[in-house]
Amino acid sequence: MALAEALAELETLLGDRLDTSKGARDQHGRNETWFPFSPPDAVAYPTSTEEVSQIVKICAAHDVPITPYGTGTSLEGHAVPVRGGVSLDLMKMDRVVEVLAEDMQVRVQPGVTRVALNEDLRATGLFFPVDPGANASLGGMAATRASGTTTVGYGSMRENVAALEVVLADGRIIRTGSRAKKSSAGYDLTALMLGSEGTLGIITELTLRLHGQPEAISSAVCAFDTLEAAVETVQMTIQMGIPMARIEFVDDLTAQIFNEANGTDFPAKPHLMIEFHGSESGVAEASERFGEVVAEMGGADFQWATTTEDRNKLWKMRHGAYPATIAHRPGCMGLVTDICVPISRLAEAVAATKRDIIEAGLIGPVVGHVGDGNFHSVLLLDPEDKDEFKRAKKVAAKMAERALEMQGTVTGEHGIGMGKTGYMRDEHGAGWDVMGQIKRALDPQNILNPGKLVEQDE
Repeated sequence: MALAEALAELETLLGDRLDTSKGARDQHGRNETWFPFSPPDAVAYPTSTEEVSQIVKICAAHDVPITPYGTGTSLEGHAVPVRGGVSLDLMKMDRVVEVLAEDMQVRVQPGVTRVALNEDLRATGLFFPVDPGANASLGGMAATRASGTTTVGYGSMRENVAALEVVLADGRIIRTGSRAKKSSAGYDLTALMLGSEGTLGIITELTLRLHGQPEAISSAVCAFDTLEAAVETVQMTIQMGIPMARIEFVDDLTAQIFNEANGTDFPAKPHLMIEFHGSESGVAEASERFGEVVAEMGGADFQWATTTEDRNKLWKMRHGAYPATIAHRPGCMGLVTDICVPISRLAEAVAATKRDIIEAGLIGPVVGHVGDGNFHSVLLLDPEDKDEFKRAKKVAAKMAERALEMQGTVTGEHGIGMGKTGYMRDEHGAGWDVMGQIKRALDPQNILNPGKLVEQDE
């Protein structure tokens, strides 16, 4: 009865922007990877912060769960409404509210995607740099504290969000942060919301930091005989202080997959993909110094992407690694996982992961934002093979345990969602209890994205 009453009130508020059709519910119950299908009871499409607040108040009054939803590209089941209720689809809130060019900032609603924002900014000479690969919504990127290929040069969402507007579990609307360059005014509520995965509040507006479009850009790809040599090249490049905008690692299997998907002719070896931003002279100097490092480490097949078209092809190929990998084994599903370790342990961690995958008899390419010590594996599984799934879960567990042994983290990018809650106690100890206390203080009914990130009462 409570759910029916809540849906009736929501329909009065939203009209046809409350959708209980099977198609809409099914779409919002699926996910990118292996988590079970779990549809909501309804999908709500708000268009303003005030509507989000009203939706939350109605759901709170009837104890109905709310799961925020963006583009649905998260990889740890963040947007799956595991306890039913309302899927709050924020993609109609897709307005660039205000470009503050002189302050190198922009205000956006959460449904704006990173690609759409940069297209809107093109004439200003500014751009937003965080690039997780998928054309994700900026609200979702903030909620998962996203990073990506450009993090080594520009930072993650943590460094590029100045302020937020957030609707809390009781419907209150708060603003966190400010447009000022810095602040010492109390608790950093912006940082608290970044990475909270929709469990503490619903982000309805973001103030983002922008960067100037670089005068010159140079990209390259080069092959190595061993993955250790490739990763050690990254370490040496960082230690020498060579400024990079992106530096990515792909293993020999990924190079083969790129060839299958794109008609390229990369040798079946580990590769680095790198990009430099800056002035003409700065980019030329960085490129030359990096070339010297590659030569010293035995790199070969060095190819520069000198035109915009060539650079776009190169990074489109890297961003398309996940769908290309899935296509490598037709009919498979992907168990996707990531870890992040100190740079000094990176080569060791990558090599050990490759051994684990091979010993388990699995297909699993390894790629990574290695300039940050962060890498991923996509384990390709037969959906009907339970033993294969168990072996894959063991490999993922070994990766997480190794990351913690190396004083790293069980996820550098994908987040916790449902998939990695089992590691939170090992990583955070009593700190995980503190996270739970914060959750209960801000959401005592546990209606905001229940079943994710923190230990919660059923």
